[in-house]
Amino acid sequence: MMDFLLYLLQFVLALLLAPLLPGIINRVKAKFAGRHGKPVLQLYYDIAKLVRKGEVISDTATWVFTAGPVIALVTAVLALALLPLGGTASPFAFHGDFMLCAYLLGMGRFATVLAALDTGSPFEGMGASREALFGAIGEPVLFLGFLALISAASSLGVPADGMSLSALFGGFAPAAWLSGRPELMLLVFVMGILLLVENCRIPVDDPNTHLELTMIHEVMVLDHSGPSLAFILYGAALKLWIFSALLAGLLVPQLPFLLQMLASLAVIFAAAVIVGVIESVMARLRMHVVPALIGLAGAAAAFVLILTLVR
Repeated sequence: MMDFLLYLLQFVLALLLAPLLPGIINRVKAKFAGRHGKPVLQLYYDIAKLVRKGEVISDTATWVFTAGPVIALVTAVLALALLPLGGTASPFAFHGDFMLCAYLLGMGRFATVLAALDTGSPFEGMGASREALFGAIGEPVLFLGFLALISAASSLGVPADGMSLSALFGGFAPAAWLSGRPELMLLVFVMGILLLVENCRIPVDDPNTHLELTMIHEVMVLDHSGPSLAFILYGAALKLWIFSALLAGLLVPQLPFLLQMLASLAVIFAAAVIVGVIESVMARLRMHVVPALIGLAGAAAAFVLILTLVR
């Protein structure tokens, strides 16, 4: 019961703090540009304003258009509930739950793509096709990373029925480094690339651009307004928190509860700062180069998997 309450505390904390990450990224970018920038809490203000507004919906749109943001938000919340938070195992963890987590995120992407296509806008259809392409390329990379962790865990004697996200990202990886598995450090690079790809950040996409021909995620949500847009913004913040939490699971060792929770939060916020630095010092890659970047992450994950299998 105590573990459940501790997990619930951190889950609620994640739901409350997730909108801080885009604010931190924007503030870092503003400092690099010599500007004061938006408040760190700007996304909270935007969400509160949007939920009080009405929606403008095209006559050609169907229920798919309004259901897309809701499904994307719900799937992000459910995926977050499967992750270990601050070293505390999820009460919903089960053997192979990493597959459910990946496909929940995929379902959210699918719903967003369908909502974009439902508008009949050629620009939103273009962004939807790009989102679907990069998602299809990035998903195998994510599974390769999971498989590499599973292979390393099985070779180190972790029970087969413990192959869950809570076992793999609850401090296992840092302990494996100390056990002679330094190749797992490459998974930090892999997960970092996936964080940028899945959240459509530079160098994959520029979330602040207004040029439809170069946009991916933002062009898909141009027709959304009011509460639907609030759901999209909050769901995107949760997705950023999810991948940052996976990074924390690869970097933070098993510590006493309070220390591990604070260390995990520090890594999550540090990830937001690093994303802000990346977006400040480099431009978006050309569209045809992005698959090569994802392929590089996939090659690194495959290399780690091979090394864990031959040991």
